[in-house]
Amino acid sequence: MSATVFDSDSPRDEPRLIIRRYGGDVEMLKLPWGLQPKEPGGRPFTVVRAEDRSFPSHRCLVPASEFRHRSQGKNYSFRLASGDWFYFAGIWRPAGRDWPEAYAILTIRANDDIAPYHDRQMAVLRRDQRSAWLDMTRPEHEVLRPLPKDSFRISRLHQGRAQAEFAI
Repeated sequence: MSATVFDSDSPRDEPRLIIRRYGGDVEMLKLPWGLQPKEPGGRPFTVVRAEDRSFPSHRCLVPASEFRHRSQGKNYSFRLASGDWFYFAGIWRPAGRDWPEAYAILTIRANDDIAPYHDRQMAVLRRDQRSAWLDMTRPEHEVLRPLPKDSFRISRLHQGRAQAEFAI
């Protein structure tokens, strides 16, 4: 399996790969990002605050090699300093009458690397933590924690350079 860049500015209805337990098996499938809003016509929930909440079922993982975030009008890339890929901790919901099966990513307090850019971050799990999240073998507060300082390598993305490459 390979992991890809997770860009939070990508279209919400674009299916993305998730991994979940379903019927006793682990499966990989593509689902749209965003759970059904409470009000008709409302905005889908793409992230859910994890603190002081329990997620006893419908857990999933979203593999990624990096994530991108806009802060103060600038775009940044965040990768694990080790170069390894990782997972976001998420939850999925079955299809409803007016909404497809979909997922959202959990958020936690930002770690020291990300805090200068945002006070929250999507919950990043290293590959050795994936089973603890899916199988509920450790309490949520032990798994859904910011990674230590210097866990991320951060770089600024320059729009001009990327646009010039597309012009070729």
